[in-house]
Amino acid sequence: MISLTVTAVVFGVVFLAELPDKTALAGLVLGTRYRASYVFAGVAAAFALHVALAVAAGSVLTLLPQQIVHAITGVLFLGGAAVLLMKKGEDEEEVRKPENQSFWKVSGAGFMLILVAEFGDLTQIMTANLAARYDDPLSVGLGAVLALWAVAGLGIVGGKALMKRVPLKLITQIAALLMLGLGVWSLWEAIAG
Repeated sequence: MISLTVTAVVFGVVFLAELPDKTALAGLVLGTRYRASYVFAGVAAAFALHVALAVAAGSVLTLLPQQIVHAITGVLFLGGAAVLLMKKGEDEEEVRKPENQSFWKVSGAGFMLILVAEFGDLTQIMTANLAARYDDPLSVGLGAVLALWAVAGLGIVGGKALMKRVPLKLITQIAALLMLGLGVWSLWEAIAG
């Protein structure tokens, strides 16, 4: 059974953490050069693979005693908040242009770009933490993949407009604040439990 509460919490945290990420910018660049649906297909497939790996890793953590899991996830969330707060503006990565506009070339370029760029990324680690925290892999996976797809869609279709209206620094600070809150809460549960 899917928990809408867990799905919504995971969606919000992952969405805000992914917005200022380099992959949103890469999606924007690919989306301005190629057919958006082709780019999205490749990017969405790569994100789904990353979420599956993260949820599997987080599910393994649930085999540990709850206090240890809360302590580990609390420390990792605090570390993630620190990374976001100390993060400087990232340069757009050079995106290799596929030679033609075929579905497989464009979606393959999007898939490979995200597959490599997101491996071990903050949102993948956060997803594993959330899977361990909630012990609800389906709800966490659904929330994370929908958040990543939403960010990819925004980056591909409307990234320029969003970034003009909402400062990237504000988005990063909100994501860091949410992670800080989750980290403190997890550590409190580890100590109180």
